[in-house]
Amino acid sequence: MADSTHTSDQILRAAGTSLQVQRAGGTHRPAKSIGQGSARMKAGHFRKKLGRVLLAVAGIWIAATLAGLVIGGIGFAGVMLTLIATAAAFLVFTRYPRMKLPTRADLNASLNKGDVRQLVGRTELWLESQRPALPPPAAKIVDDMGVQLDALGLQLEHVDQSHPAAQEVRKLVGEVLPEMVDSYRRIPAHLRKEERGGRTPDQQLEDSLGKISREIDSVTRQLAEGSLDDLAIRTRYLDYRYGEALEGPDPAPALPGKAD
Repeated sequence: MADSTHTSDQILRAAGTSLQVQRAGGTHRPAKSIGQGSARMKAGHFRKKLGRVLLAVAGIWIAATLAGLVIGGIGFAGVMLTLIATAAAFLVFTRYPRMKLPTRADLNASLNKGDVRQLVGRTELWLESQRPALPPPAAKIVDDMGVQLDALGLQLEHVDQSHPAAQEVRKLVGEVLPEMVDSYRRIPAHLRKEERGGRTPDQQLEDSLGKISREIDSVTRQLAEGSLDDLAIRTRYLDYRYGEALEGPDPAPALPGKAD
């Protein structure tokens, strides 16, 4: 009996710990959200998990109650089995199903359809999953970019989603930005600190992300001011590949992975 009690206590403590981990985003993902969009999607996934836990626990205790009524009580052993089953339900349903992180294909599929805030949230989640592989300066820009993406998403909600400028901004967020990070990650790790054209791939990534960050901020300000016509003109940066148009009069070196 003592062994059973000790085992059930361990399982219950483990279930509580697992629930706390899942509320933080899980051990296989960064606990910190870079923006409200990704945090909102994580919270929605957690609520679904919690609903499954409550349903499972309710089912276990209802079954135990009915069994007790039928056989005239389940006894101490029955109570312990019910507690163990409850703890097991917590362990299973707080761990699974894991939240599916968006892929590049998911982002591309969201470019021309769906809620723009969902696109922003998916992009933030994708960036969070890439963050551990980025050099610290670039990771810091990604962290700050979450707030910028949230603000951009809010402004785009007040713009006709069929407007060419809105479509191009969605492309910037859902295609150009992720491709920039993918381009860097395709470079072998041992080559990322070697200079090419006076700069290392780490430095090129940092510079390119910084330019995109400034463009997102600029576009958001224009949208807030209602300058949609100006925005349509500024979308010239979507014709460039990985930083060239953002350099101004001087051409920029190609981003890592795209150099000749």
